[in-house]
Amino acid sequence: MDGMDNPEGPVPDCGEGRHDASLPLPAAFLEFLSENGLDPAVYSMAATIPRYIRLKPGMESQIAEIEGELKCGLQKVSWLPGFYAIPPETQIAGSKAYQQGKIYGIDAASGAAILALDVRPGDHVLDLCAAPGAKLCMLADILGGTGSLTGVDVAKHRLSACRTMLQKYSLGDRTRLFVADGTLFSILPVNSNLRRMEGPVDLKEDVSTFSEWSSRRSWKDRQKAKKANATGSQHPLASSEPELIYYGKHSGLVGLRKSDVLCPTADDEACTSGYDKVLVDAECTHDGSIKHIQKFEFWGWKTLDRRVLDAERTDNLLQLQLHLLTNGFRLLKTGGSLVYSTCSMTVAQNENVVRQFLSTQPSAELQKIDLSDSWPCRSGGIPKTLRFDPATSQTSGLFVAKFSKLPT
Repeated sequence: MDGMDNPEGPVPDCGEGRHDASLPLPAAFLEFLSENGLDPAVYSMAATIPRYIRLKPGMESQIAEIEGELKCGLQKVSWLPGFYAIPPETQIAGSKAYQQGKIYGIDAASGAAILALDVRPGDHVLDLCAAPGAKLCMLADILGGTGSLTGVDVAKHRLSACRTMLQKYSLGDRTRLFVADGTLFSILPVNSNLRRMEGPVDLKEDVSTFSEWSSRRSWKDRQKAKKANATGSQHPLASSEPELIYYGKHSGLVGLRKSDVLCPTADDEACTSGYDKVLVDAECTHDGSIKHIQKFEFWGWKTLDRRVLDAERTDNLLQLQLHLLTNGFRLLKTGGSLVYSTCSMTVAQNENVVRQFLSTQPSAELQKIDLSDSWPCRSGGIPKTLRFDPATSQTSGLFVAKFSKLPT
């Protein structure tokens, strides 16, 4: 749920897109960095860090054409298949390649977190903090015509943007999207135990089933939305049921009873029928996303105080991160893998969360990420965890930890 894979941030160009290397960081933010042992010098590196794009598989023959549209060369990222580096000032949203779904913006470190999951054909994958959608698209690309992908986010407007992305890149066929609190979400992947409507129907039962998804909302849904708008409700309440806002033709839902699909899971059920892979790219202070911090120069540094430095918000974030990680792990199948990541560079939101989680989860074990042997990253403060940062990786900052679920 980080800001790194946003295709076009709302920052105006300064000197044809180049920003002043000596960004005037406010005293309060410098104090935040000092308290967390972080070097403010990394924020002077924005002009030297490339922008990264991912090429939709099958578009390799059109690289020369895309270079012409973007007016720059695409430099292949040797350690990350399908990724290309372009100059940081390059804008992609106006290009045909972007508009036609041939490329999308995603930081290379975020791409590495996806590859760390080691998604295989046929896997059922859960992205518990799915917005704004680039990582979701990459997961769908990797799955291809197999398995299933479930995206969850608490913010409906952001998840709606994910839906638009999936449709734009023709990647939504096996995907379903739920507006829900990721700390409470408890719907398992579709499996063979769920019944499709066949044979005679008992009219006394609730026989409401999923037909093919349509962007046209039913009268009941329109009334529910109208009621929500009237009460000023922007996000679902913690106790409310998840809202399914999209499902693909081959997501496995068509023909199933809604009551069966939307039924919350019992804790032990997930061990055998849960997700094969879970991504928890948790909400954080975004301090590792250099370009995100840069935007506060235009948004106003007071906004930074409210969104990053507020002590109460930070304390709440730490609890949110732990609860997201814990719930994601609860929904993981025994033998499955979970990747936890944040674009914060602080120990509090990364290693400390991991330590706290491991102390309460005897079936959780940190896994070595084998691919990382060829990645330009360094070890985190706990063995087997990874850290990407501008100086080491030429990417935004990202912490990555991978867990496996052992039999209990």
